[in-house]
Amino acid sequence: MASTPRTVLISGCSSGIGLELAVQLAQDPRQRYQVVATMRDLRKKEMLEAAAGEALGKTLTVAQLDVCNDESVAQCLDCIQEVDVLVNNAGVGLVGPLEGLSMDAMQNVFDTNFFGAIRLVKAVLPGMKKRRQGHIVVVSSVMGLQGVMFNDVYSASKFALEGFFESLAIQLLQFNIFISLVEPGPVVTDFEGKLMAQVSAAEFPGTDPETLAYFRDFYLPGSRELFRSVGQSPKDVAQAIAKVIGSTRPPLRKQTNVRYLPLPALKALDPSGSLYVRTAHSLLFRWPRLLHLGLRCLACGCLPARVWPR
Repeated sequence: MASTPRTVLISGCSSGIGLELAVQLAQDPRQRYQVVATMRDLRKKEMLEAAAGEALGKTLTVAQLDVCNDESVAQCLDCIQEVDVLVNNAGVGLVGPLEGLSMDAMQNVFDTNFFGAIRLVKAVLPGMKKRRQGHIVVVSSVMGLQGVMFNDVYSASKFALEGFFESLAIQLLQFNIFISLVEPGPVVTDFEGKLMAQVSAAEFPGTDPETLAYFRDFYLPGSRELFRSVGQSPKDVAQAIAKVIGSTRPPLRKQTNVRYLPLPALKALDPSGSLYVRTAHSLLFRWPRLLHLGLRCLACGCLPARVWPR
């Protein structure tokens, strides 16, 4: 007898990773999932509905959900009998010199990336605890493991997610509820492309000329090279998340990009953190050509993905 499909609630499905994951799970050949794909603005649902194809209305439904709004979360969950798997995917980015970023913009990153995820968890947790089963998947980032220059606030929001959900995971094991932090590296999306185009032309008022030059002449070229060399597609990341959801013993952490592993591994090699900070600084400011060469080697696979002792 076939098992009852698990209900999967996914936030941020209008594009990118969320859209790809919703479609992959809804089109699962074994029909293991009933997907509720949500987004803040339902006017953006056409691309998801087109990608879902025949799954739309059968194993995939589209719903409105603003993770920053208590009422929106309550209304969405009122229409769902129970959530077996929650995927916290909704998020926003913020790039640029700190002096040129408004407090409102920084607050918005935390309201969406951090408090939005907590708002959803608080809503589904009582039911999961009562049933003594569930799986909470959080789309984090390698920037929740290592700081990246000019991504200070975004990285901080992901560090906050990592600490919060690792702490929560200890308690929830007692209720047979698993937490998985999925940590992509660079992901090539339309959203990322638009964001980089915007920040390339932004003025960042209040920023001194030297810092602004570092951002435009060092960070932006290095970031473009990073995405070209080791960037993943949303489909690749969604496939990694789908495997985590389908696992009988889900991992606490899962990095999706093997080619990016040497960079966060620098922190594991030196717990003080100095090795990573000094290496990143030198590559960006002193040896940018070596950085570009190293990224090309990572892209072609001529550098080992595993650099720490076996």
